[in-house]
Amino acid sequence: MSLIRSLLSNPLSTDIWSPLGSSTNEISSFASAHVDWKETPEAHVFKADLPGLKKEEVKVEIEEGRVLQISGERSVEKEDKNDKWHRVERGRGKFLRRFWLPENARVDEVKASMENGVLTVTIPKAEEKKPEVKSIEISG
Repeated sequence: MSLIRSLLSNPLSTDIWSPLGSSTNEISSFASAHVDWKETPEAHVFKADLPGLKKEEVKVEIEEGRVLQISGERSVEKEDKNDKWHRVERGRGKFLRRFWLPENARVDEVKASMENGVLTVTIPKAEEKKPEVKSIEISG
């Protein structure tokens, strides 16, 4: 997915990608790992499909105070010179996704877990401050 298309479809998200592909050990096509972002009344919840990866192969970081960064690397399988590949479709190499978080994200309370190849990142929301209402007595 191109950065321009990503920004047009979701201005809070940036996809990092490399036009050179994985042969240069740069960010590969796996960079388009699918991520869902939903907002509940209590939190922002991100779910990333990362099949075949272990939690030790994935990093979740907050950068610049408001940017959620999910990164990692899927290793290339060890090849035997006698192997004959018929099709290679699974992405390999490094991946990186960044999401600009809204003001109400409590970045000091981020939690992440991984189960069955799905990474879940939960960022609680700050409580909305309700405007104080003060009654004014009407004289006269």
